[in-house]
Amino acid sequence: MEEVSIIGVDLAKNVFQLHGAAADGAVVFRKKLSRLQFGRFMSDHPACEVAMEACPSAHHWARELAGHGHRVRLIAPHYVKPFLKRQKNDAADAEAIAEAALRPTMRFVEPKSAEQQARAVVFRAREQLLKQRTEAINALRGHLYEFGHIAPEGIGYVPRLAQVVEDPGSGLPNLARDICRMVLEQVEFLTVRLAALTAKIAALSRQAAMPRQLQTMPGVGPIGALAIETFAPPMDQFRRGRDFAAWLGLVPRQHSSGGKQRLGKTSKMGQRDIRRLLVTGAMAVLRWALRRGAPGNPWLARLLERKPPMVAAFALANKMARGIWAMLTRKEDYRDPVTVGA
Repeated sequence: MEEVSIIGVDLAKNVFQLHGAAADGAVVFRKKLSRLQFGRFMSDHPACEVAMEACPSAHHWARELAGHGHRVRLIAPHYVKPFLKRQKNDAADAEAIAEAALRPTMRFVEPKSAEQQARAVVFRAREQLLKQRTEAINALRGHLYEFGHIAPEGIGYVPRLAQVVEDPGSGLPNLARDICRMVLEQVEFLTVRLAALTAKIAALSRQAAMPRQLQTMPGVGPIGALAIETFAPPMDQFRRGRDFAAWLGLVPRQHSSGGKQRLGKTSKMGQRDIRRLLVTGAMAVLRWALRRGAPGNPWLARLLERKPPMVAAFALANKMARGIWAMLTRKEDYRDPVTVGA
């Protein structure tokens, strides 16, 4: 029997499909195991390379299998799909994962620690509460619009909506008034929860060295700094800052052929959480620069002369991503750009 070089694992909640292959890709075994059987099988199996798709439970199993001496490789699902042959089933998926992991140019996902996943839970919970609050505010605006009361979008206009609800002369029927009060209570409850999570994120950012270092860059706050530490892989995986910006999806989408370069809109194909926070931080920097009337950064001033604010924000976010790579690889704080001729 040939020696197993790699095991492709198609993860699930209860049933795990394994595809064992030799170094040349030849099939050694195919197995379908339960959750308990999978744990026992991998603990008894000699150390080898194990490949899995980077799904939510993959990081947990990566830590478990690494404890048994296996070398774990996680692959993004969209990189596995081209290796799937005809029919899709668990056995074919496991084989495609093993085939993809054997490619010398394949890109892999860095397994996350339990602490990183815990911080990711904080971000996901905050994002969910934020969506729920926005939904409640929009529902309240819609209810009041039914009775002729209009208010702009945004959390800052909730007090105006509350005044309409409590005003006896607003023309609201008592039933509608009671329901709107319930929605206002829900908005207040979600706001309190959001404030608590934001404070927790700020405390975590103050405790860790990397987030404190990142916050020396304008536009990077406690939430953005902790998101980079939580979701971004080690910076030594990127050869240069442009590669990190491309990983975030802050570069133009390419459709080049025949030696002719064609660049489209921003790809937005990378890490959504960090990209969104960097663009939000860039917009804050731009608003501050526009209020001053004369940005201290000459590059930013020239950019604002030629481009609309939103396009300038994405360009600045790209520049911020490259600066973050330089800061972390050189272990330096942010330095203001030098003005030539000053």
